[in-house]
Amino acid sequence: MSETLKTHLAVIGAGPGGYAAAFLAADLGMDVTIIDPEVNPGGVCLYRGCIPSKALLHVAKLLNESQEAARWGIHFQKPQIDLDQLRSWKESVVQRLTGGLGMLVKQRKIKHIRGTASFLDANTLKIIGVDGQKSQLQFNYAILSTGSRPAKIQALSLDSPRVMNSTRALNLEEVPENLLVIGAGYIGLELGTVYAALGSKVHVVEMLPNILPGADKDLSNVLYKSIEKKFASIMLNTRVAEMKALKNGVRVRFEGENVAQEEQTFDRVLISIGRTPNSDGIGLQNTRIKTDERGFIMVDEQRRTHEPNIYAIGDVAGEPMLAHKASHEGFVAVEAIHGQKAAFEPAAIPAVVFTDPEIAWAGLTETEAKKQGRKVEVARFPWAASGRAITMDRTDGLTKLIVDAESKRILGVGIAGPGAGELISEGVLAIEMAANATDLKMTIHPHPTLSETLMETAEMIFGTSTHIYRPKRGK
Repeated sequence: MSETLKTHLAVIGAGPGGYAAAFLAADLGMDVTIIDPEVNPGGVCLYRGCIPSKALLHVAKLLNESQEAARWGIHFQKPQIDLDQLRSWKESVVQRLTGGLGMLVKQRKIKHIRGTASFLDANTLKIIGVDGQKSQLQFNYAILSTGSRPAKIQALSLDSPRVMNSTRALNLEEVPENLLVIGAGYIGLELGTVYAALGSKVHVVEMLPNILPGADKDLSNVLYKSIEKKFASIMLNTRVAEMKALKNGVRVRFEGENVAQEEQTFDRVLISIGRTPNSDGIGLQNTRIKTDERGFIMVDEQRRTHEPNIYAIGDVAGEPMLAHKASHEGFVAVEAIHGQKAAFEPAAIPAVVFTDPEIAWAGLTETEAKKQGRKVEVARFPWAASGRAITMDRTDGLTKLIVDAESKRILGVGIAGPGAGELISEGVLAIEMAANATDLKMTIHPHPTLSETLMETAEMIFGTSTHIYRPKRGK
């Protein structure tokens, strides 16, 4: 007979959304139980996503810089790559972080059940442990944070060890001589950057006319110019029509307007076309919880589902599928459960692509402004005018501001260049605080830094940028 347990709050899934919610709930005095199959919290982000990929991107950056240093008179021998040691180091980073989270679970006296959960009704979960044991968990409240998984293309499903998703690509089984990346979104381009630095000839194919759908073209173009030199080819407006497993590779047939070679053979293929929410197989049919046509769980501004005592956060609750968005949704859900006035209504959620150069944006994009017919002003500060960028030999960057045409309130920020992911937070704060371009212009920034480019971009709104002569029209 299965055991019946009780808890005040059940958190299903222990990724950045789930564990952040569980930790806050415990800090507020709630009795909390986490259900997740891993030994420690972390979810896809820490185990198979954000963290291992950023560790490898750090290595890729070092390899690229060792080659770029020749321009400065510094010459290195060709690096020798110990793939086993690199893989072990990456895993040690994951273990250090997830192990630390495991300690925090114990310190907060949170119960952690290793297994998977599904709803029997709106107050009861059926749990199957990793050891096969079955139990039931009765709860007052639940937070669903089951995350997402790599999306598949049924027409291109191929039972071959040479075809990888993002999880397998991070395992670094080998460095293939020729790698095809299907999809030019952030995951595909980040992993392509890693493999290119390790020595693979990387080819990217994308159905759309630009890389990084969602980013403004002036930002993505900065990255395009860089990876065009590092990748073997970038095929835009092109689709994969067919894949066939061969003894020593995968033959791929392309369709598109500018396909130079209709059929090519690759050692490995990485399919990176987005992610699918994990909303199936968790017993939603036994509740009043509803999903939309894409499988995302429908929630209100407090992240409450159609069951008043069940909340959903993170990837399973809708886009953008970002770890930091999930964490903040978790905070809102817990605060609502605790009886506080809380709502998830950010003015800006930053997005960062950790390639080289990095691309980051937040708030209203220029593309969105045009679609909405909003009257805005856009200022772009080229890093060729930045003293700090010149000292780094990285003048390919760009900082842009999108402001309301009348009030000059900052509506959006975009940055392309090294460290863009660190710099974007100032832009996010400016948007959240409803700052205007004058506020940013008058904020003294240290010199010489890349952060100065935000200040100088704000100055350009008024035609007074120190290092760019671009007078305001009509002056």
